[in-house]
Amino acid sequence: MRSRFSLAGALVAALLSAACASRPETGFLSPVAGLDAGATDHTILVATTRKRDDRPGTLFNGERAEPLDYAKIEISVPATHKAGEIEWASTAPGNPKTDFVVRQATYLDGEKEFVRSLNVQLATRPRGSRKVLIFIHGYNTMFAEGLYRFAQVVHDSKAPAVPVLFTWASRGQLTQYVYDTNSATTARDDLERTIRLVFASDAEQVNILAHSMGNWVTVEALRQIKISGQLPQMSKLGSIFLAAPDIDIDVFKSQMRRFGKPRKPFYIVLSKDDQALRASSFIAGGTSRLGADGDTEELAALGAVVIDMTDVKATDSSNHGKFAQLAEIAPQLASVLEKGVAAKADAAAGAQTAVGDTLGAIVGLPVMILGAPIKIIAGR
Repeated sequence: MRSRFSLAGALVAALLSAACASRPETGFLSPVAGLDAGATDHTILVATTRKRDDRPGTLFNGERAEPLDYAKIEISVPATHKAGEIEWASTAPGNPKTDFVVRQATYLDGEKEFVRSLNVQLATRPRGSRKVLIFIHGYNTMFAEGLYRFAQVVHDSKAPAVPVLFTWASRGQLTQYVYDTNSATTARDDLERTIRLVFASDAEQVNILAHSMGNWVTVEALRQIKISGQLPQMSKLGSIFLAAPDIDIDVFKSQMRRFGKPRKPFYIVLSKDDQALRASSFIAGGTSRLGADGDTEELAALGAVVIDMTDVKATDSSNHGKFAQLAEIAPQLASVLEKGVAAKADAAAGAQTAVGDTLGAIVGLPVMILGAPIKIIAGR
């Protein structure tokens, strides 16, 4: 018992040290004038169960609200941006030459205006490229943190998709794990509604990326859609990435049994050294979390493709945010996944002779992508 509490204390201390810098609770979303000419802008649409916040430069806080609320926010990423990082301002609202800043921010009046804004963004893409990427953040995430993290992923991946952030009411505090869990659970119906709205838009493909506790609400929403029998145009469904999923492994197996083996695999991004998920496992009575599960073959048998980032050096001390580093190699990774990862033995042998940093070179099962220590495990 004493050793278990020592482990929990060590994990919490590690998480606290990672979060010791000042958090962007207020002021960091105030629109900034005089933007730098070398910066890149990204327009992000927001659907949220958070309560609006009247404090300048805040928009939404961590309290729950209903019905669903919406916003449209234009983010500027500086020319000096380093892949995988968020250049946070030392003081709000930030300097566009060096920091992530907001250019414009407006609330949207209900779901009709949300869908109208989404269709306007889609219309700027040529036919055949009208895609949407929905991002659902995790535990201990303030609104500005989820927004800027998504902007970083969109920017680094050079994703042509229209970005839609679904942000549930996390209080952004380490001590609020139970509140966040309940907030995520409460948001299931709202995420289902958001997914259905996006599918009913002019989008030709809908992709989903969830992180940490956001995976729980995501898989639950998808399960609800499946159970309802009222399926959206599933031909529009693209890739579903579950990054560092904070889900009890047995719960996930139960969810997948109800969902059934998907036509397209779920991509599970995990790392066996994820300290945040170790803490979550301790809180949950020692049960294994999906994002730190060691039985990758079993996950593959459920219809998932496992992207194991254990050997990747993280940019955060808890090893919980490695998924953000994938964005930089997203085009090459997507190419490998689309071709399939079940390489035959002879193809694997040929790949051994690949030279340089070619990400497309596949080496056996589990697959190694040269140039990045990432293993990909698929069902046979």
